[in-house]
Amino acid sequence: MRTFSSDGTEIAFLDQGEGEPVLLIHGFASNIVTNWVDTGWVRTLTEAGYRVIAYDNRGHGRSEKLYRLEDYGAPLMAEDACRLMDHLSIERAHVLGYSMGARISAFLGLAHPDRVRSVVFGGLGINMVRGLAGTGPIAIALEAASIDDVTNPTARTFRSFAEQTGSDLKALAVCIRSARAPLTADAVATLKRPVLVVVGDRDVIGGSADELAALIPGAEAVTLANRDHMKAVGDRKFKTAVLEFFAAVDAD
Repeated sequence: MRTFSSDGTEIAFLDQGEGEPVLLIHGFASNIVTNWVDTGWVRTLTEAGYRVIAYDNRGHGRSEKLYRLEDYGAPLMAEDACRLMDHLSIERAHVLGYSMGARISAFLGLAHPDRVRSVVFGGLGINMVRGLAGTGPIAIALEAASIDDVTNPTARTFRSFAEQTGSDLKALAVCIRSARAPLTADAVATLKRPVLVVVGDRDVIGGSADELAALIPGAEAVTLANRDHMKAVGDRKFKTAVLEFFAAVDAD
């Protein structure tokens, strides 16, 4: 694991393999290891001949923990991704984001289309433009003295996951409370690079892959059978779909 300064914020990252670069952006309360290493993504992509760059989002994993609302938000976190590419002298890359990482990937693609070869939105379908309700209860759950004090089922799931990943609960609470920049259907329709949307059919957090793909000209959608938000991450069909998608883009 290495680090670099993203406009003064220390960001931890992994850089493995050779070939066409793929940038991986993890989800909320996760990190490089949990989202991409333990699920087999880094191995799958490097064995397929790709160079894999993954980083811990600010406030997550081994990256710097920040405690002000203005230090978070998807547009700002997308700039961390762009600066990492600058740091590694990568002109453009395939981008794969999961959940919050998919939202960050969308802002990266909108702000810097020339840096994105293609983009995969994993674990986030139509709710990318509808927004995530109930962030307040999740923040409260993260700030609770004990998980035993959390009664909201969804919020308890996030608290449990944050504890499993050894996260800084205070930093995560600030992250999820931060102002959520709007991402509209009209905005995602302007994405200029090939798009693949992959979501589990039982993922109530992400919502429909088909509905989001329908908003983006030329986008493709894959729905994973019997997979919820957590179980879809390392799904074999997810990996196969992404490899086929990248190969098609590279061959074009």
